[in-house]
Amino acid sequence: MCTEEKEIKIEDGSQETAGSPVDETAAEGAAVEETAEETVSDAGEHEEKDALQQAQDELAALKDKYLRCVAEFDNYKKRTLKEKTELILNGGEKTLSAILPVLDDFERALADKTGDTQTVKEGMELIYKKFLGILESLGVRKIETEDKDFDTDFHEAVAMVPGMGDDKKGKVIDCVQTGYTLNDKVIRHAKVAVGQ
Repeated sequence: MCTEEKEIKIEDGSQETAGSPVDETAAEGAAVEETAEETVSDAGEHEEKDALQQAQDELAALKDKYLRCVAEFDNYKKRTLKEKTELILNGGEKTLSAILPVLDDFERALADKTGDTQTVKEGMELIYKKFLGILESLGVRKIETEDKDFDTDFHEAVAMVPGMGDDKKGKVIDCVQTGYTLNDKVIRHAKVAVGQ
């Protein structure tokens, strides 16, 4: 910057002093301010565009994630429905496979033509024990009733027997129909006569 004053001739013949340091600084400052304002406005627009682009990218990522979750849940529903249907249709397969040998034993017993009643009775007892063993392996247990207190969780009273004495009051006297549990859940209550 020049510190000397320069004279500028104007066409009408007057002279004007120009180039004072204050005037040049003010002009440069104004130019810098205009450039700064343009830069700030450009930066603001650029930041706005970046923020908008970032928001759009985030929205696209969330939308993609949402669509994937919906598709995954839909596949899960279809898969569980299919598994449930198969379980209902084929759920008894294990039980039936276990019981088939008992059916074979009955067929062999019926095909026997010896006519010996004692042998037939022994054969039926063996088949019965085998059948009970298979049921126990599947989790089926007989509800014990002999000399037990009457319990509504396991027993169903079909008769009240009066005059049995105080020691038999509230006790199971006789079992009319055997009850069973499956994995500790009652599947059939024992029908019993109870002392009164």
